[in-house]
Amino acid sequence: MISMNLIVIVMVIVIMLITVVVIVMVVVMSRPRIPVGGYGEIAFIQRAKGKVEARTRFRDWDGQTRLVQATATSRPAAEVELKRRLAERNAFQPVDTTLAPDSPFPALVEYWLADLDLEARIAPATRFNYERDMNRLVLPAFRGYALREIGVARCDALLKELGKQSYARSKRAKTVLRLAFGLAVRHEVIHRNPIDGVARLHKPKRTPTALTATEVNAIRAVIKAWEQSRGTSGPNPDGQVGQIVEVMLGTSARIGEVLAISRGDLDLTTTPATLRICGTVISERGVGTYRQEHPKTDRFNRVIALPSFTAEALRRRLAIMADHSLDALVFRSREGTPLTTANVRRQLRKVLGDAGIDGVSPHMFRRTVATVINEQASLNLASELLGHTDPKVTIEHYIRRNEQVNPLTAELLDAAFAQDDVGKP
Repeated sequence: MISMNLIVIVMVIVIMLITVVVIVMVVVMSRPRIPVGGYGEIAFIQRAKGKVEARTRFRDWDGQTRLVQATATSRPAAEVELKRRLAERNAFQPVDTTLAPDSPFPALVEYWLADLDLEARIAPATRFNYERDMNRLVLPAFRGYALREIGVARCDALLKELGKQSYARSKRAKTVLRLAFGLAVRHEVIHRNPIDGVARLHKPKRTPTALTATEVNAIRAVIKAWEQSRGTSGPNPDGQVGQIVEVMLGTSARIGEVLAISRGDLDLTTTPATLRICGTVISERGVGTYRQEHPKTDRFNRVIALPSFTAEALRRRLAIMADHSLDALVFRSREGTPLTTANVRRQLRKVLGDAGIDGVSPHMFRRTVATVINEQASLNLASELLGHTDPKVTIEHYIRRNEQVNPLTAELLDAAFAQDDVGKP
């Protein structure tokens, strides 16, 4: 009898324990899971010597939940310290995972720009251009939409509207949209990139413009006359504009690459003289203008043999430079700072415009050189000089089409079809 009672008691205790376990499991399972980067309720424990401990469970960015504690002389002080530590843990996390399909489009823009800064894989100038294009071209149209509301149709309509203004604006908008939505897809915020479904942009046919030898010499004459003039106000011309043009004509270098040339990049003692293109000048918002230690990309590093007119222009420039250090910039302001590409473009445009010559940009000299080398030698040599890895880029964007067909065709056709009695009475 006693044993039976004991068995019953044990069974009751077991049932009670099982019930408690089930209740606990139900409570735990029904409790909302702490989101990544979030924390649960804050508990307070009284410690020795009047100290108070605040504690909570924080879900780290690896998905693991960990106990975070802070101790102070009072509950409010302990809570403040605990929240400071929680914020500190959040500050070291890679990205904000609160982005969702219902998030507003501007939230994706911030998310995307933060990711660009985290990766730090693109040049500062490119990062600036991306943000500028997003703010100017896309945000005015998409600011009021949630991510799930922006599909192929809305993107397609925006790009076509921008295309009415210019192909370039539409292309830049498409680029930043593809990058931003691509990040949202990779981070599992949305299922597909709407830019994948938009209509193909149609680039208008345009023949690259280049200068003739007569036009080049006319530009040289205008610049020389201006540099020899003496104005009544402001600083007089120092000869740099003309020398910069001679370097562009002799190298096909970009204006930023020319402004980044240092003494150490030149060897004017050899025949022919040589120039190493290994940097470019960058103007970055909030930073200023500085020399970047590589051209547009690293693969554009190259050593160029200089024609005599370019070597002579550089010798004249070096002869008046006070700074003889190897890292001294050849072209710079009177204060010794790098010249900005914008200022050189503006100065060139004004000098030529005053003489009635419009539409000439630094990049036109680059296209002119490419055209000459292609016509006199080969496309591959022109592409090599420009620093292109693909000759298709050279011929599409830099070489003016030669409309003159080789006159050899006339001789060949005469040989094939000439009439025997031509010229006879």
